[in-house]
Amino acid sequence: MFADKNLHRFQKLRHLLLILPILVTACISPVQYGDIPHGDYVADERCRPGVQPAEVMADKPYFVVTSRLPDCRTDRVALLNQRSEIVRYGRFGAPQEMEITNAKGKEKLREVIPFALNNEQQWWDDLAAAAVKRDGRILLYVHGFKETFFTSARDSAQISRLSGLDIPVVHYSWPSQGEFLKYAADETNMYYNERQFRSFLAKLAQQPWTKEIILVAHSLGGRLVIPAIEFVDRNSSNADSSNISNIILASPDIDRQDFERDIVETVLTMRRVNNDRRITVYVSAKDRALGLSYNFHGYPRLGRPDCFNPFEAASLRDQGYPERCYAAKTKYDTEPEKSGLTIIDTTAISRGQTGHSDYLRSGPACSDFAAVVNRTENRASKRKASRLLHVFELVPDPDIAETDDVAECRRNPE
Repeated sequence: MFADKNLHRFQKLRHLLLILPILVTACISPVQYGDIPHGDYVADERCRPGVQPAEVMADKPYFVVTSRLPDCRTDRVALLNQRSEIVRYGRFGAPQEMEITNAKGKEKLREVIPFALNNEQQWWDDLAAAAVKRDGRILLYVHGFKETFFTSARDSAQISRLSGLDIPVVHYSWPSQGEFLKYAADETNMYYNERQFRSFLAKLAQQPWTKEIILVAHSLGGRLVIPAIEFVDRNSSNADSSNISNIILASPDIDRQDFERDIVETVLTMRRVNNDRRITVYVSAKDRALGLSYNFHGYPRLGRPDCFNPFEAASLRDQGYPERCYAAKTKYDTEPEKSGLTIIDTTAISRGQTGHSDYLRSGPACSDFAAVVNRTENRASKRKASRLLHVFELVPDPDIAETDDVAECRRNPE
């Protein structure tokens, strides 16, 4: 038996050594400029639109801000995975099936996102009008790693339907490459977007008609969002609070220790927590994407409860607890009246091959997420208390044989 174990370990090591050069090469392969000068993509005037007629925007209820390079050469303007130095504004709709003619002249049904670039001033005017009708509330979504404009816009539409809130939805789309083996490029583009995103968030937060921003960030997007909130807080005309009040981090690819160390001094100060700011974090021990990120960076991610300290893991095991370590609750000199940080563990109800998007794929997580967006989570009874006061688990309902995840997450338009 001992020999069999050693043989198995040797085979695994041999397999890893064989594929390691391929993985390393793929992960560090550069983003190609392409065969077309980037200036040609944006030469058409549709990349610099004037005021758009109302009928052009009629089927595009969602707002988008993007640093992706647009392709304005064809009838349908597209957003590419290349970066642009200019931030552009647009509108889009929920996914629709359309007949697309390919290069051979054959028509094929394909799911597409209705999209149009917008004049910047018109975009802000339209957002202001929509926000005023909804008491100044806005939902802002920032996507994560391995997303195209199509996949991230589709998720924005799902978040809107799932939340059930009839408020403006703004999607910030940065140039993720949409490929698993382009993580390093995505990380580079995310950092490249820090200035653009923080400038946009500051302008949005400073509008007199913006009363509340519900900010949802997924995966690598969390690393873009937290420094931007810090920037807005430092430059806010109101030193005591901010209208960025409800921050939701889904599977955040953030260094957990970095989050623990800095968050109390910036985003979750006592004054801001007492003024209703809070952060909700969704984590899963089955999140394979963040497991790879942990291996890549060398330290645990905020969105996956790995134990870096083996002695802490052993202590939990000896006490009969799962070996899961979470971000510590913020410590204050004077405790705030309210709770600023809540962690939701979705391990028991995790879905999908990677477990990286439970908040949009798992029925119980979708329901909890919708409640957090609506600030009604105190009425959500499916949370199970854990050994830590700020950590809760979502577990399968024993009275339900099988959860209809698609129905509960409303992944298809009603």
